[in-house]
Amino acid sequence: MEWFEAVLLGLLQGLTEFLPVSSSGHLEIGKVLLGIETSDDLLFTTMVHAATVLSTIVVFRKQIWDLLKGFFCGLKDWRIVRNEAGRKVLSCNDQTDYLFKIALSMIPVMVVGLFFKDQVESLFGSIHVVGGALIVTALLLFFSDYASRPGRKSIFPANGYRNGLSYWQAFAVGLGQAFAVVPGLSRSGTTISTGLICGVKREVIAQFSFLMVLVPILGETFLEVVGGEFGSSSVGVLPLVLGFVSAFVSGLFACKVMIALVKKAKLSWFALYCLVAAVCIFIFA
Repeated sequence: MEWFEAVLLGLLQGLTEFLPVSSSGHLEIGKVLLGIETSDDLLFTTMVHAATVLSTIVVFRKQIWDLLKGFFCGLKDWRIVRNEAGRKVLSCNDQTDYLFKIALSMIPVMVVGLFFKDQVESLFGSIHVVGGALIVTALLLFFSDYASRPGRKSIFPANGYRNGLSYWQAFAVGLGQAFAVVPGLSRSGTTISTGLICGVKREVIAQFSFLMVLVPILGETFLEVVGGEFGSSSVGVLPLVLGFVSAFVSGLFACKVMIALVKKAKLSWFALYCLVAAVCIFIFA
């Protein structure tokens, strides 16, 4: 991989990570268009994903700091109480409740990473898998846009839940993230669509979707580094660094834009784009 190819792919990753169009799928498309054969080397993909996670941390630094500060400051207030149904539950502050829901949402993707990593990696490098997954992404976006349109009553109302979503909704969104390890199945699109279908409000699921991915991707990057993947990688150090920087800078811009789009724009437009991209793949690939 040449340095300019790494910069282009980094830009592509950063701009598409927070849009519901699948950044991993676009990376595979970009590799095909540039003639890059790295289907057996996922270190570059892992590094540019880590870069966009860092850009998420920068954009949400205040919210993350408030969550951590509230969690540790509220440790002394934890206690077991009985709810209205007479069941014993943990009483904690809003920040602790939110972090517990994020932790719960990460369980499905961690199970996939621990037990199905080889099967997932075998899917990368197949442009037709990307095309099929983009169609699934489009269908999810179409349906969630329809299910969450103004004035339509949700069958899974989120009213009354702390922080705007329940534990079962957080887990359902986590299941969506687990399936989104398939290249072409958008992580942000799948998690946001799952949340909307389950009755979570747009502004709530937008932030939750971006924050829930921080630990899994940073953890995967750490394991790649300590596992010695740098030494066995077919991608040089310079392309890795330039790709990382490129994805980080473009991710800063894309994250802020995506937050505004999720709150206001129709996801159907992104669904239409995914369908067009999938059709082009099956015609020209």
